Amino acid sequence: MVKTPDTTYATDADTAPPKKSAPVWAVLLAACAGQFLVVLDVSVVNTALPSMRADLGMSAIGLQWVVNAYSIAFAGFMLLGGRAGDLFGRKRMFLVGLGLFTAASLGGGLAQEEWQLLAARAVQGLGAAILAPSTLTILTSAVPEGPARIRAIGIWSAVGAGGGAAGGLVGGVLTDLLSWRWVLLINVPIGALVIVAGMAWLTESRAGQARRLDVPGAVLVTAGLATLAYGIVQTEEKGWTAAATLVPLAAGLALLAAFLVVESRTKVPLMPLKLFRVRSVSAANAAMFVCGGGMFAMWMFMTLYAQNVLGYSPLKAGLALIPSSLTIVIGSMLAPRMMPVLGAKNVSVLGIVVAAAGFGWQSTMTVDGSYVTSIMLPGIVMMLGAGLAATPLASLATSGAQPGDAGLVSGLINTSRTMGGALGLAVLSTVAAAQMDGSTSRQALTDGYAMAFRTSGFILLAGVVVLLLWMPRQRVSEGPSKGLSKD
Repeated sequence: MVKTPDTTYATDADTAPPKKSAPVWAVLLAACAGQFLVVLDVSVVNTALPSMRADLGMSAIGLQWVVNAYSIAFAGFMLLGGRAGDLFGRKRMFLVGLGLFTAASLGGGLAQEEWQLLAARAVQGLGAAILAPSTLTILTSAVPEGPARIRAIGIWSAVGAGGGAAGGLVGGVLTDLLSWRWVLLINVPIGALVIVAGMAWLTESRAGQARRLDVPGAVLVTAGLATLAYGIVQTEEKGWTAAATLVPLAAGLALLAAFLVVESRTKVPLMPLKLFRVRSVSAANAAMFVCGGGMFAMWMFMTLYAQNVLGYSPLKAGLALIPSSLTIVIGSMLAPRMMPVLGAKNVSVLGIVVAAAGFGWQSTMTVDGSYVTSIMLPGIVMMLGAGLAATPLASLATSGAQPGDAGLVSGLINTSRTMGGALGLAVLSTVAAAQMDGSTSRQALTDGYAMAFRTSGFILLAGVVVLLLWMPRQRVSEGPSKGLSKD
């Protein structure tokens, strides 16, 4: 059976009388609400980008960093957030992360300068990195291992996928009806409600008594990722051979190499390299990294195509993505039903192949394309595949984890996907810009976006190769849990 992380309940109050646990549905609601918020904010700003640029006088590169400042901080500090939950308590870190996220949303919504908005987005990402790992470990603490836990993980995956998918719609509605500021300010009342619910419903749990965090590791991996992404972005204007490109690329790689050295030598590493000796963990996370690189930028390019080429308003662009938003949730809910029959690995491969076909279809977009054939149908295919792949990859990535590493491995799942997405956004934006060759005509924009989608399809096929060659073969268990197990 594919193992999902077991967790242990609070140890900092061993002599206190046990508290009555909240109903599982309440824990599931609070955990999924937190996950929805942090994933929503990865994409909710996409439809608001033109309004942000007009209001704050932002540059084109600045607009890209509205997305990547959040994503890079989210990815870079995710491992630290997972380890903090293991050491200091998952409930505590859930509330701390959500509080930081909510406060930064308020700051971003009130920003008057470009740097203020980018700083707020980075702090949002830090709060999300602290919060997100705890959502899964809190959930697995409350639900016994077996079919019930697989269903709970399926719901968690569907909510996360739905948050990403709903970003375009939510951002479009808020931008058209209110202003771009409300794509951030809306988090404030929702975050406050979830904080209250978390305080009331969640039970504290942790994995140990140690009180040490690998802060240098977190700083190195975040700085390395940000510097590498900056170097990739520089290629749009400077080219691949310019010093302005080569220096940050080399510096980013050096920082990431230093991170690996620190992790191999410190007594309490942020990311124990031994985790990657578990084949299912390493293969699933590698596949997540590759697929994140291919899928992450989809929502941005879809909304840009709808607004800049087809002339949609932010609201209409958001409404146009409703079928895709629903489909990714449906795919995430179907996957747990298919896993006992086909196996987690096979469902993952199927989902990625379907998504790649959708990206290929989307790359045939035209300047005068119709909604049905240029947005709705290819979007449905792309997101059905993404939804089918999400749950089995999450289950495979957590298999083989020790109880004390539950939060760390949960953080690693999201880190792999988001880190790949952040770098993928930089790469695909560069690919699109190179195809446009400085032109802003509707045909040039269409050609650039189409090339980005075509490149994404090939990236996803690379993810299929990773799974086929690296992931251990799975079989259906005959035991009462009817789960999956490794041969």
